[in-house]
Amino acid sequence: MDAHILVVDDEPDIAALVAYHLARESYRVRTATTGPEALVAVEREVPDLVILDLMLPEMSGLEVLRELRGRPELAGIPVILLTARKEERDRVEGLELGADDYVSKPFSPQELVLRVRAVLRRVRQEPPISSGGRILRAGPVTIDTGAAQAEVNGQPLQLTPTEYRLLEVLVERRGRVQDRRQLLETVWDTTARITTRTVDMHVQRLRAKLGEAAGWLETVRGFGYRFRTDPPS
Repeated sequence: MDAHILVVDDEPDIAALVAYHLARESYRVRTATTGPEALVAVEREVPDLVILDLMLPEMSGLEVLRELRGRPELAGIPVILLTARKEERDRVEGLELGADDYVSKPFSPQELVLRVRAVLRRVRQEPPISSGGRILRAGPVTIDTGAAQAEVNGQPLQLTPTEYRLLEVLVERRGRVQDRRQLLETVWDTTARITTRTVDMHVQRLRAKLGEAAGWLETVRGFGYRFRTDPPS
């Protein structure tokens, strides 16, 4: 049995379309039409991934996402947002809250399936950036690639799978500038036309979690991002 996916959308035709294409790929799919129904479904059986529409009755997709990210036992669930193109502000807020990716409506079901596959691959660390469970160290950051865990100054970091993957890439390639397209291809495993703002939002969240060590993650204006090899001034 493959991954278990929860599709949350109040439009039955869209939910059925998404479920059909995912089921064709051997995913096990459940659906929910409201935010409260989605949270009940997650509590009943934690899914491997949630596809979440932003515009939901009773409780918005952002409220659902905020609830998931605020509960430690659910915070690591990968979430892909479904958004209308006019919802840019909500989309950005969703990325800031911890969404792993988003797909704009109208969308290609095949593209959505590819995004699902890419996010699940990141979560399962297939293939990992580094083999053999190496320990990576850069400044105050230590990463155990075998356990998929990161620490800063000896304190564990509570990272989503995408945040962990992003930090791992930057630390492993420390000292080298990574442009946004490189990061999209390596971390998000996609060459699709998704906005590089996705990268910026995840870097912003990662810096917030690094706390006093945030200065080690450097913005190289006009190029991208780099994890420093020497302490920030």
